[in-house]
Parts: sequence; structure tokens; C-alpha cells
Amino acid sequence: MGLRLILKVFGFGQEGSAVVKVVHHIKRHNIVLKRELGEGAFGKVFLAECYNLCPEQGKILVAVKTLKDASDNARKDFHREAELLTNLQHEHIVKFYGVCVEGDPLIMVFEYMKHGDLNKFLRAHGPDAGLMAEGNRPAELTQSQMLHIAQQIASGMVYLASQHFVHRDLATRNCLVGENLLVKIGDFGMSRDVYSTDYYRVGGHTMLPIRWMPPESIMYRKFTTESDVWSLGVVLWEIFTYGKQPWYQLSNNEVIECITQGRVLQRPRTCPKEVYDLMLGCWQREPHMRLNIKEIHSLLQNLAKASPVYLDILG
Repeated sequence: MGLRLILKVFGFGQEGSAVVKVVHHIKRHNIVLKRELGEGAFGKVFLAECYNLCPEQGKILVAVKTLKDASDNARKDFHREAELLTNLQHEHIVKFYGVCVEGDPLIMVFEYMKHGDLNKFLRAHGPDAGLMAEGNRPAELTQSQMLHIAQQIASGMVYLASQHFVHRDLATRNCLVGENLLVKIGDFGMSRDVYSTDYYRVGGHTMLPIRWMPPESIMYRKFTTESDVWSLGVVLWEIFTYGKQPWYQLSNNEVIECITQGRVLQRPRTCPKEVYDLMLGCWQREPHMRLNIKEIHSLLQNLAKASPVYLDILG
């Protein structure tokens, strides 16, 4: 695999970026677990209170990811991931606070995003939400709010590209929503369990998000910034369909056939032509013909500026 590492927390791949920051170590007695948020392939994730983390606050809510596998290899991966995550600092990347390595289990500490993953959030604020909701139905997302979400994700992807990181698994399930419609890229390793139907199992162990992958990634396992651009186009489609699964009407094998034959997702009913044109620019078969990630961000920013956002949807 050479210099490229797959980060098991985020799914990022790295292409030789230098590690320069020191991992922050947090005392175990400063972490108070509140409740379990879920469980992923690598351990349980908890909501917790963390003391003495920020000088201006006595305690803050955090998300704590535990490592259940205490093998030497797992520990090495843990420390390597922590070093790499320490160097990812951006307003639209979930903040990594540090680790606790006093005793077991080993712990990673992240900022807590109040409204959970973006896919769940989109579904809860879509036209079908009333069918599942009990009590008051949440307000439906507006087009301007969708653009606001989209440009934040694009901003995070511009940053990752600048750091020579390839995400490999960009999807709304792997983005998180905070207060005031703040959206950040990052998950805690739970999405592959919760969203198992979004992945296609290859060779017994490898799980591939084929519905978000371009032809070269499906056929040759080639992952680049350009393949992330394709995935970003699919994320835009997810946003404007209120979290529908791409190619939801097709089996995994049919999806592989569609993508490799050059078919693309249809324009969502709520999607402006300018945004669908942007999606099509992400889905060019030849990687070098796809839109540049900076171009995508700039286009989305301009569209978002032309459509003011009202943030009272979260109450």
C-alpha cells in the first residue's frame, strides 16, 4: 500500500503528507461516559463529558470512540490514526481532540455533533418524514438550506485535497450535523454497520461503497481526488433527494453495470438545473474531465449566496 494509509476512523487515504503536530493526551479521569451512541467495527462510541479540555469551559460534550481490539497491530493503527487526525484541522472536518491511552480501552475523543449523521438528518427533514414521525413533524429543508449544506461539505473536501488526502468513502452518512445547520465531514466508524446496505462485500472482508464510486474505482480500485469529486456529485444528489440511496431501485450488481456502462443518476425533482449540471460535471467518465474540487466549492458558494439561508429549522 506504500505511503497511502487507510484511516479506519474516517476512511481517509493519505498520500505522503508530513505529520507535524503532537497528539494531545487526555487523562482518563477527565472523561465521564454518559450513554452509548452506537457500535462500529472497531469499538463502541459514547457520548461523554470531558473536563479541562478547553480552558474557557469547565466541561464539554464529546464523542468518545473506544478500541475493542487490544492487539499490537490494532494499537499501532490507533496511534498512527491519531497522529494523522491531529493534523486535520478545518471548520468543516469533525474536530479531533486527542487520545486517552492510560489503561484499556484506548480512547479517541472527538467533538460531539448534536444532530447526528447527515443522511438521517435529511430524511428527518424531507417530504416523507411525516410518515415516520411521531408528534410534530420537522420542518422540510429548503433549497437554500440544501445549498448551504452542500457548500460546507465541498469546503471540507477542498481542505482534504490540499492536504493530499483521499477520502474514499464520502457520503451523507459520513457527514455530521451540529447546531445552526453546521455540517462537517467525519464519522466514528459506525456507518458501515448502520448503513450496511450501502456497501458491497468483495472477497469476504472488503466493503465497497459502489453507489458512490466512479468506474475507475469499481474496476481498478483506483482512488484519487478525482474519484472523491465523483462521490461529491453523488452527495449532492443525496442532499437534493432528502437522503435517498443512490440507485435505490437497483441491486448492487445492476449498479456496477450501470456505472461502468456510463449511466448517471437522474436529476432530483427539487434540484435546480445549475446544481444538476454541477453533478454531471462530477460524473464525467474520464477523471481529468471532471470539475476541480475548488471549482465545485466556488460554484456552490455563489449559488448559496444568491439564496439566503434561514436557520430556524432546528428550533
